[in-house]
Order: sequence, then structure tokens, then C-alpha cells
Amino acid sequence: MAQVEATTERIIAAQPEGVFDALADYSGTRAKILSEHFSEYEVREGGDGEGTLVHWKLQATSKRIRDCLLEVTEPTDGELVEKDRNSSMVTTWRVTPGGEGASRVVVTTVWDGAGGIGGFFEKTFAPKGLGRIYDAVLDKLAAEVEK
Repeated sequence: MAQVEATTERIIAAQPEGVFDALADYSGTRAKILSEHFSEYEVREGGDGEGTLVHWKLQATSKRIRDCLLEVTEPTDGELVEKDRNSSMVTTWRVTPGGEGASRVVVTTVWDGAGGIGGFFEKTFAPKGLGRIYDAVLDKLAAEVEK
């Protein structure tokens, strides 16, 4: 099993604190910025950053739907980590200054991929697909915080 990694980033014209607060707002903003690939969104505990437990289904392809139950931590300033209780998937959101009045948002997801030929295709194509999904989320995040 090889580790699979997908990374997407964007410069957003808003202060880092506001961008981070929007990402950490699982009971409000986060549900609004998810793309059509996410369904059955539900905050089960908390709702604001550290200590949140959130559920959703992520439909990466027409046949691949992942049932996610994510524990949220904030290991450092400007960083949210979402660990899936149902798999090896971990998504890390990092918000740092991106120039005057702007933020750089980097989202990285890693998981243990399949072995064999299936793992080869997963490692080759899954990062591109997940990148497109997170591009859509970052578009919506930018629209939300750049108001």
C-alpha cells in the first residue's frame, strides 16, 4: 500500500484570520462552501474548530462514495486537521499570509492507497480528481470571505 496525496492551494483576497475562522466554522460557513460532491453533511459534536466531529459523504466519482466521520484538531495556529474515523484519510488545511490583505490556503489530503494495479490507478488519478473537488471548495470559500 502506497500513500496517496492530493494538494490544492489558492490565494484568497481576505485576511488569514477571517479565512481560517470561516473554514473552522463547521456549523455555519463550512456547509455553505462545500461542492456538490459532498452530501449528508452533519455536525455531530462541537461546530467550531478543535473538538468538532462532522460527518459527510464524499462522492469522488460516479461510483466512489466515501462515508466520512471526521475529528477536527488545530495542532498549530492557522491549521485544521480532519482525521477520518472510517479510513486512513487525513485532510490538513493551512492558512498563512499570502501578501498584503491576502491569505494562502493549502489543503492536503493523504490516505493509504490500494495495492497492485488498482493502487497504481488510484495514485495516478485520485489526486487530480480530489484536486478538482477542493478547487471548487476554495472557489466558494473565496466568494464567501472576499465579500
